[in-house]
Amino acid sequence: MAKKTLDVLTESMFYILMALKRENLCGTDIAAFIKEKTNGRVLIGPATLYTILGKFEQEKIVKEIDVSGRKRTYEITIKGKDLYERELQRLRLCIIDAESES
Repeated sequence: MAKKTLDVLTESMFYILMALKRENLCGTDIAAFIKEKTNGRVLIGPATLYTILGKFEQEKIVKEIDVSGRKRTYEITIKGKDLYERELQRLRLCIIDAESES
């Protein structure tokens, strides 16, 4: 059976949604949030960031709400918030499973 797109998020996708769940941000601010939140463990370059944002826009997970020159500001949609919460729950279950094996 083929996997549905976005059934499981990559780490970068998850952190992008985390950033946008907090507030509307431009790409540079999203990357800075991720770097700070993960203490530099997760670094996301512009190509990866804008590829993911483009895919998220196409899937209506985020939407562009402002363009000022080259700066584009994004907002998470209800669909995006639901996706984030589902992934968060999936990760919590993974941790519970892993801890039961320790």
